[in-house]
Amino acid sequence: MITLAGLGRWVQYFVTSHPSLVGRKAAVVSRGIVIRIAGLACALLGAATLASAAELAPDPALDTPLFATPTHFDRAGRILAPVMINGKGPFRLIVDTGASHSTLSIALAAALGLQASDDQGFTINGVTGSAHLPAVLIDRLQAGELTIRRFQMPVVTSAVMDGADGVLGLAGLRSKRVYVDFRNDRVVIARDNQPARLGAHAVIQGSRLRDGLIAIDARIHGVRALAVIDTGAERSLGNLALREALRKQLAHEGIGQSVEVTGVTLDVSAGETGAAPQISLGEGVKVDDVALTFGDFHIFEVWQLEKRPALLVGMDILGLVDALEIDFANAEVRVVTKNMRE
Repeated sequence: MITLAGLGRWVQYFVTSHPSLVGRKAAVVSRGIVIRIAGLACALLGAATLASAAELAPDPALDTPLFATPTHFDRAGRILAPVMINGKGPFRLIVDTGASHSTLSIALAAALGLQASDDQGFTINGVTGSAHLPAVLIDRLQAGELTIRRFQMPVVTSAVMDGADGVLGLAGLRSKRVYVDFRNDRVVIARDNQPARLGAHAVIQGSRLRDGLIAIDARIHGVRALAVIDTGAERSLGNLALREALRKQLAHEGIGQSVEVTGVTLDVSAGETGAAPQISLGEGVKVDDVALTFGDFHIFEVWQLEKRPALLVGMDILGLVDALEIDFANAEVRVVTKNMRE
């Protein structure tokens, strides 16, 4: 059994409505969110990038992680990939296991000399709504052992990218493993037939949902819920069905702080946030004092999960472990915590 005690003290971070911060993490294709609460200090988001199968070494001259930024009190965890596009780069793309499409920023599309077309655009579903985005034709994209040829990529405004050049979504990852070592600042994208890179670890068996999403079983104070693994989301979210099932427990924990949630489409939804009871993921991973935000979010309807208790597990939880591996082919999530390394 793994216990991540005091998780709430690590995840009480919110983004204020300061104009320069609007859109942070909304860049995470259709899943990233901005939560604005008047009077609260904003969190600082750490820089990160993701190493390919070559396992790039971090630059010792830099005092922040390059490849895998863990979740800390003052910043959200983040994973980025060095990606080659049309033979140029590497560029920094956010790895988002909750996004069906990869995207480029407007700035990168212009730098590559690519002209966006509405005729080849995509409708992108976000946490709070949907939007039609223009797209560009990519000849070749490569990240580690992932290679995709001749496909359309939607283009989003660079203001929501938070310093990244785009988003690397689920397309192409369905037969791959994504390995993230937060402690050693290392990430690898590899084929599913390669051996696991973890030592002692806990295995959480999951299942595949539509568009290749990975979901695992969760229990919150005895309530069973389906938890979608979303490395692109800054915060973890619950739907209204989960909130209703936990009504008594949440009232006891003092939930009820009203917030506004803004997604990549810039639609705004109302939500309530506060410390939820202990969450059990799979058979042996437990997290305490999780700060969850509950609401009638559009993305749960897109995933067809609005009628049953469901949870979006974001980087506020995933970024607290020492190492993480997502095996898309076998629908498994493997985690290592500090006590397992010792």
